[in-house]
Amino acid sequence: MVTVKVEFLGGLDVIFDKQRIHMVNVDSSETPTVKDLIDYIVKNMIRNPNDVDVFIENGTIRPGILTLINDTDWELEGGEEYELEDGDVISFTSTLHGG
Repeated sequence: MVTVKVEFLGGLDVIFDKQRIHMVNVDSSETPTVKDLIDYIVKNMIRNPNDVDVFIENGTIRPGILTLINDTDWELEGGEEYELEDGDVISFTSTLHGG
């Protein structure tokens, strides 16, 4: 099991009970990855099923949501395949704004 800090910024906190920061324990039979974390978030943290589409599209993080692993773009860290370590900080920031 790995414990990570997860941040929901740029208005995403609205679908997470208006709480921006969560400490999350990710358990997996192998070393947990960001994909495992995303699955956990969808299954356990998004209370309203209608809000899943705000966060996920085609099985991955929706375009327009900047995803950082320890303040580095997740694409540079391996994306969903990044193996989580205790103390990692995973940030999801919406860059989409309504008008």
